[in-house]
Amino acid sequence: MQPILAVTLPFFALVLMGYVAAHRRVLPESAIPGLNAFVLYFALPAMLFRFGMNTPIGQLLNPVVLVVSLFAALGIVAFTLALTLSSRVHLKDAAFGALVAAFPNTGFMGVPLLTTLLGKAAAGPVICSLLIDMFVTSSLCIALAQAHEARGAGARAALGKALRGALSNPLPWSIAVGALASVLGWQLGGPAATIVNMLADAASPVALFTIGAVLWRAGQHAHTRTPPALFVPVAAIKLFAHPLLVFALAAAARQLGAPIGPFEVTVLTLAAALPSASSVSLLAERYGADNGRVARIILSSTAAAFVTFSALAWLFGVGDKP
Repeated sequence: MQPILAVTLPFFALVLMGYVAAHRRVLPESAIPGLNAFVLYFALPAMLFRFGMNTPIGQLLNPVVLVVSLFAALGIVAFTLALTLSSRVHLKDAAFGALVAAFPNTGFMGVPLLTTLLGKAAAGPVICSLLIDMFVTSSLCIALAQAHEARGAGARAALGKALRGALSNPLPWSIAVGALASVLGWQLGGPAATIVNMLADAASPVALFTIGAVLWRAGQHAHTRTPPALFVPVAAIKLFAHPLLVFALAAAARQLGAPIGPFEVTVLTLAAALPSASSVSLLAERYGADNGRVARIILSSTAAAFVTFSALAWLFGVGDKP
């Protein structure tokens, strides 16, 4: 367990530092959007481009990993909707609850954390999972969130808007350009390589610090008090049901002879065990959902994940000497 905690403790400590810095006003609230923009448009794209460029295309776009991630995400969305949709939680809020249950914080936290724990080979499966969540999970849940206000052509327009939003995200494009460089055998050199490396190296600490600040900001902008019964079960789905379903699907695919090894099963399961993506709070605010509930799901899953994620990594034997 000690080698695992030696990695996970600094990662979660940086999240806590960002939260405290925002709470104590050391980091002004007006600076948080700029910090988030730096991570989203500069640091993370550079990091994902570098991983894409240095990862074989077969690992970067593994069809089995993509299918497992897809069915797991759809299963968690359906399960969360069935469990939470009620007179107290209407479709829009249930859809955003399903999104935080099915969308782990793969970009800001997962890629740097899992590659540190498991090595650079973990980047391929994690990026596959990230692509499914950006294009399928988020688009589907945003379309569902709009469905109670729009029917027929309106719902289709909402889905189209969500897909356009995914395409405007710089992260998949940085992965695509990195994958193209991998296929063509391109390597950056000189000042270009230095710039990309400097930005990529900044991604992990700044992204983790930003998660904490964004979580604090989301709590400040919550307009309602959410009882634990409306957010604790969703956080539990994220931390327990999601990794369990991913593990079951990946193990079943392996038993059926699909080309997926124990390493990919471990990476995908641990990726699913990450806390909810902090960016969903910004989406909930933009689309007029109950951001207080979403923020509490993200905050509680992030706080608990230090224990649950570390324990799961230990169960998988991460850090054990061969």
